[in-house]
Amino acid sequence: MTWSLLTLPTSPYPDQRPGTNGLKKKTHVFQSIKNFLHNFIQCIFSSIDLRDRQGSTMVVGGDGRYFNSTAIQVIVQMAAANGVGRVVIGQKGIMSTPAVSCVIRKIKAIGGIILTASHNPGGPDGDFGIKFNTANGGPAPEAVTNQIFQLSRTIEEFAICPELRVDLGTIGKQSFDLENKFKPFTVEIVDPVESYANSLRNIFDFAVLKELLSADNHIQIRLDAMHGVTGPYVKKILCEELGSPANSAINCVPLENFGGRHPDPNLIYASELVETMKSGQYDFGAVFDGDGDRNMILGKHGFFVNPSDSVAVLAANIFCIPYFQHTGVRGFARSMPTSAALDMVARATKIQLYETPTGWRFFGSLMDAGRLSLCGEESFGTGSDYIREKDGLWAVLAWLSILAVRRQSIDGIFLRHRFDYEEVDLDAAVEMMLDLELMISDRAFIGQVFTVGEKKYQVEAADNFEYGDPVDGTISRNQGLRIIFKGGSRIIFRLSGTDSFRATVGLYFDSYEKDINKLFQDPQVNYDLFLMDTSKIVCFIRSAG
Repeated sequence: MTWSLLTLPTSPYPDQRPGTNGLKKKTHVFQSIKNFLHNFIQCIFSSIDLRDRQGSTMVVGGDGRYFNSTAIQVIVQMAAANGVGRVVIGQKGIMSTPAVSCVIRKIKAIGGIILTASHNPGGPDGDFGIKFNTANGGPAPEAVTNQIFQLSRTIEEFAICPELRVDLGTIGKQSFDLENKFKPFTVEIVDPVESYANSLRNIFDFAVLKELLSADNHIQIRLDAMHGVTGPYVKKILCEELGSPANSAINCVPLENFGGRHPDPNLIYASELVETMKSGQYDFGAVFDGDGDRNMILGKHGFFVNPSDSVAVLAANIFCIPYFQHTGVRGFARSMPTSAALDMVARATKIQLYETPTGWRFFGSLMDAGRLSLCGEESFGTGSDYIREKDGLWAVLAWLSILAVRRQSIDGIFLRHRFDYEEVDLDAAVEMMLDLELMISDRAFIGQVFTVGEKKYQVEAADNFEYGDPVDGTISRNQGLRIIFKGGSRIIFRLSGTDSFRATVGLYFDSYEKDINKLFQDPQVNYDLFLMDTSKIVCFIRSAG
């Protein structure tokens, strides 16, 4: 049978600007608005030079949320009509974000399309998203996302093979003869775990990890996949291969609505795991987000490992991971809102540190240039240069590797504190940020002293963070407001999640504590005391403005 290719007319939509994690909207927008999905997919393909696109390989996967399979069928139909020669898809349309990055790099694909809204809720009333990763396996750089957006404003037609259907459930190759094409179009359904697992076997010492998790006197772990895409990976790698008991992993079946939960690995949305860990039954706990790139680590009795501290501890113990013993360490990096705990490790080890805007693509640029080995960001993301995405399961295996070598628990980690104000009015949030920037830009603001209890905080610097990429020279402006106090404490204001009419205002409090006796207090005690200090400072700043 020969399959027909069509070019159909369409009209542009004004709101298809991709963010740092692709284009995210309410599911019904992609599902119900005519050609909204088709337009954006066509603009992704059109952003790739036709000569590069012809006969190329593309990777497609998603976190299994509602509308995932339907969208994949459309992507395959449009890939065939746009000259792509081969599409590699995870079985049942499932493939984690780090696994997609891994597969892109391994098979030298031209890029990949990931269907995810990350840690946002799923289901008919939830969110859906489309993210384009380029040939390096990482999120499309700003120049590419800007090009996609410009194309979306003027699009007049899209190409599609509307009758083509793919069996997503059967592993193997499917070939389709297309009209006016000399070579058949191929779809390959693959095990979503195996290629990624092979990479991890070359990074970590699985024999050492297996002893930690299944030998006599093994540690007790509890892993929560939150009904996201990581479930099959946890079951295959941690349970079946490394020998952790089957009941150590929960919520491992991917569901279209994540079981009605918000698949965000933090203390609020992962409260089930937090309460379980407080019992003292488990030595190590971890939870993953919807698409598998974020993680939260917990110690015995619910000890919370702040993501800023997590990347710092990994850096300090980096040679517990065999991969870095072989490759060496080229550099560390953190996003601007992430605390300066990593900076201290970098200074002590004399390893170059980079401070970037939030967004994994900035890390990817440094990795491609051979300047970066380990990085992390404030929103529970950690990763290394073997792929170009943050990787929740990699972070868990890295932590377990440290525990296996050091034979210590994970408490004693410095504490940092993060608050998010979610779903606020976008106009009001923008106005607040503009007012704050105007106030902290006043020369009189520098040197001001805020006294809270026995502590004094003197403003040393304040700015709107901008980043000059040392690789390609591009400048990224308006990345967040910073108030830096003498001694290293900081307050960061950052606006994010502005895809629709709502926004998230992130407040990041970073306090340097010299008193070693306070470092081992109950985390909640330190948290409450610091929150009292910083909330008062914020109030002082507002009244000063």
